[in-house]
Amino acid sequence: MSVTGPKLQPTLFELSGTGRAAGRRIPAPPADALDRLPAAARRAVPPALPEVDEASLVRHYVNLSQLNWGVDTGFYPLGSCTMKYNPKVNEWAARLPGFAALHPLAPDETAQGTLEMLWELERDLAEISGMDAVTLQPAAGAQGELTGMLVVRAYHRARRDLERTDVLIPDSAHGTNPATASMAGFRTVNIPSAPDGGVDLEAFRAALGSHTAAIMITNPSTLGLFERRIVELLELVHAAGALAYMDGANLNAILGRFRPGEAGFDVMHFNVHKTFSTPHGGGGPGAGPVGVREPLIPFLPAPRVLRELGGTFRLERPGERPASIGRMRGHVGNVGILLRAWAYIRAHGADGLREVSDDAVLAANYLRGRLEADGAYEVPYPGPCAHEFIASGAGLKRATGVRTLDVAKRLIDKGYHPPTIYFPHTVDEAMLIEPTETERLETLDAFADALLEIAREAHETPELVTSAPHSAPVRRLDEATAARQPNLRWRPENRAEPPRPG
Repeated sequence: MSVTGPKLQPTLFELSGTGRAAGRRIPAPPADALDRLPAAARRAVPPALPEVDEASLVRHYVNLSQLNWGVDTGFYPLGSCTMKYNPKVNEWAARLPGFAALHPLAPDETAQGTLEMLWELERDLAEISGMDAVTLQPAAGAQGELTGMLVVRAYHRARRDLERTDVLIPDSAHGTNPATASMAGFRTVNIPSAPDGGVDLEAFRAALGSHTAAIMITNPSTLGLFERRIVELLELVHAAGALAYMDGANLNAILGRFRPGEAGFDVMHFNVHKTFSTPHGGGGPGAGPVGVREPLIPFLPAPRVLRELGGTFRLERPGERPASIGRMRGHVGNVGILLRAWAYIRAHGADGLREVSDDAVLAANYLRGRLEADGAYEVPYPGPCAHEFIASGAGLKRATGVRTLDVAKRLIDKGYHPPTIYFPHTVDEAMLIEPTETERLETLDAFADALLEIAREAHETPELVTSAPHSAPVRRLDEATAARQPNLRWRPENRAEPPRPG
């Protein structure tokens, strides 16, 4: 690894020095402080912690934070992820003391405001999706998928339909679908795509049978396409006695335009941290509510929020819904994330949510059109896309040797976060680009210009692209070695132990 410029600063260990305490406001401990601890509770060797003054400590972390990229600093075109701008009014709502300071184990009587908000959010999501009931408990989209699959399993077991062991998953679905189906105990069956990007109906019919428990389909798919055969697919699934699961990660494309439950899906999850603006990525909390049709309600996780006849709210009591699959996480879910989604939905209303999808689809088609018209990148599925689209660098690679990975690295020099690359795996040298509804036309044009400029550089000076990035703090990494042999611990060059407090 090589680094450039002053952006990468010394570590705290390198800034450390004996006596440089972060602050002298705390009185020194008594001389016999350690003697008051049991011998078994004492460390044999002092912890290898750095000593730095407060100003150096604050500057260190602030400087590190300025190396981060996020939707508050620039365009974030990751496909399949919907990295949209998060309105700050949602953050304000989540910080209101009545919500933020509420203890998770507070009695129902003192949590009426939060319980009412959760009850309303369930109904908002049910209305948006066309489902009959929603659980807010899952903590992320993948856990929502697992929850949905456990509900499917419980449904078939309750009917003594124990031979249904297979889950059919198109190759254009999200990559977590096979994992969560497998975790729920199902065998996954891959269904290939047809030339137009939709599900291959003949392969689907051949795989479908009395052993099929469900199909898991991402709609719109990770190819950026709405499944045109959805009515026929759902009719075939239900005729076989199986259930239809929709991965809602791409819901941002169809708000107000398509209601999965109304179309015939039996269960789906929402990525509210994608569609409804709550923070996404960086290891922070998420939320993956799950909606179901009427026959699956008994199996939803417990507890759910109930509204009493008098208008008060309470949580379900233990054993109140005996067929429930039980808890998927503690309490009722990540309430702070759910509150942000509630605020987003209420701020937009039905017309506003429809406009969100209209603008997201328009932005994606505009970007796709610009790249397709130039011809520098291949667009494997011509015609209108949903909220995201695939551009392939396969032709560029054949002509110049420059790969999609090189294009992504060169985008960093142009001041952009790269889009998703090499996914979906069914498209050679894929770039999956999602601009979302929140970006200005000028931003979309500038991003398209940067991609086209890189294509010209690939023809004129390919080594400029293949050695990128040139302006980032960290240059090109050996990514395969980094993945197989991660070096996660800093050591000084002389291999001496880090300095210890004096």
